[in-house]
Amino acid sequence: MTARRHLVWDWNGTLIDDLSVVISATNAVFASVGGPVITAEQHRREFRRPIVKYYARVLGRPVSADEFARLDKLFHDAYQAGLATCQLSAGARQALRAWPGTQSLLSMWFHSDLLPTVEAFGLTSHFTRIDGLPAAVGGGHKAPHLAAHLAALQLAGEHVVLIGDTVDDAEAAAACGAACVLYAGGFTDPEQLRATGAPVAETLGAAVALARTL
Repeated sequence: MTARRHLVWDWNGTLIDDLSVVISATNAVFASVGGPVITAEQHRREFRRPIVKYYARVLGRPVSADEFARLDKLFHDAYQAGLATCQLSAGARQALRAWPGTQSLLSMWFHSDLLPTVEAFGLTSHFTRIDGLPAAVGGGHKAPHLAAHLAALQLAGEHVVLIGDTVDDAEAAAACGAACVLYAGGFTDPEQLRATGAPVAETLGAAVALARTL
């Protein structure tokens, strides 16, 4: 068995507990187009990537690329306004210290916003590389970004485990030949996470413990 010596962390919903801000920003998006108000439980059941499909499902109609670009900007403006209220997820610092190998961070949040936020929490030194989204509009799948992240690190997927909180994280890891542990405290209903077949942990500490066994 090949040892998994490198851990890639997801950021939103995993290391940072930002679900409440995400819900508020998402509801600002839906309100702007006469959509419904969603609860955290509904979001965790319905959330998916690409996010344009999530919006279309909740709104009950197609969302064009131009409309999504406008809604995505509205979301991120609202998210940024609430970011100061966010804290790290419970046990995040301890989980980072518990991994014996190297670690990196890959987020689908904008790179220019991610870097200062990670630095503000004092976490930068934990990571050999930090990558956020380079594009101006978000919402896509993680797999190509994970592939580019591992290429930049000169790592094959067989040496890597990803800890994230969405079905898309599991699919990205599988596409790159990496292992995956899913955290049940983030953006996705735990039953959906279990349906991926990846191991699911209730805490970040437990996620790292599982990752060490893969």
